[in-house]
Amino acid sequence: MTHALVTGGAGFIGQHLVSELVGRGRQVRVLDISAPARVLPKVEYIQGSVLDTDRVHASMADVDEVYHLAGLPGMWRRDRADFDAVNFVGTENVLGAARRHRVTRFLHCSTESILFRPSRPEDPAAEEAVLSVDEMPGPYTRSKMRADQLALEAAASGFPVIVGCPTMPIGPYHNLTPPAVMLQHFLGSGPVQMYLDFIVNLVDVRDVAIGLALAMEKGRVGHRYLLGGDSVRLGEVLALMASVNGRRKLFIPVPGQLAELVASVIEFKADYLTGRAPSATAEGVRIARRAAALSIDKARRELGYKPRAIEPVLRETIAHMIGARAGKALKYA
Repeated sequence: MTHALVTGGAGFIGQHLVSELVGRGRQVRVLDISAPARVLPKVEYIQGSVLDTDRVHASMADVDEVYHLAGLPGMWRRDRADFDAVNFVGTENVLGAARRHRVTRFLHCSTESILFRPSRPEDPAAEEAVLSVDEMPGPYTRSKMRADQLALEAAASGFPVIVGCPTMPIGPYHNLTPPAVMLQHFLGSGPVQMYLDFIVNLVDVRDVAIGLALAMEKGRVGHRYLLGGDSVRLGEVLALMASVNGRRKLFIPVPGQLAELVASVIEFKADYLTGRAPSATAEGVRIARRAAALSIDKARRELGYKPRAIEPVLRETIAHMIGARAGKALKYA
């Protein structure tokens, strides 16, 4: 039986990946700083950080494959150095331990955000993008690009590393990812809401889990694979949200420069006044302004990746959020 370690296996994508691997007959161990929301039978859970090198090495015992998902996914931390610590140094620790324990395959989970070019790309094959850390729009993407580069350098040196790049995963339950936070923001806003209309590539989180498993099984060493779904404009998503919610709202699109200015002010208040995560960040807006429709043809062709249509799970996600908000309101009424 193949033994697999999933770092970040208690997270949103991680919990679905663990379920997928168990279904594929893997013996799974999870290393995560948080306890799982749902404990699966026959899965070993180790609570610990990827910054704890002793814990990381202990979790590698008798492991054949490593899926490295652990990281900070948000766009804001009061101490921006946290991004580099977890996303880069954490990856360095896990890769180093995997090499020492001679695991047979290593899957590094990256992000679409580092593949958007500063100018609109003519070539949709974003997996082949060669961008520098300096070209990234902020501290989160810089940390993820440094980790991505580290993974690809390990592959170039002969270590069997494959990189999976999910787009924006959605789905109900235990979901605090940036796309879910964005949807919750618009659900909770007033009757008039300004927004930046940009292209979002939404994907069912279950398809991301399948895609990561396929990348481990079939992916070429040293290659990136985009694991996405349907590319739609945010305005279309908001219209669907209003339809599911049954509330009339006026959504007003704003220019990118204005959106970035407003986000910078909101972020400043979070940094120096409230200390609470802001509803928007300058880096998030910069990523949105770069966003373009991304091709998943490589994953389809080489992995057999077949994501389902996104509208049904988007409706399910929105309905779950509406129900959760209503339940919370009743609880405190």
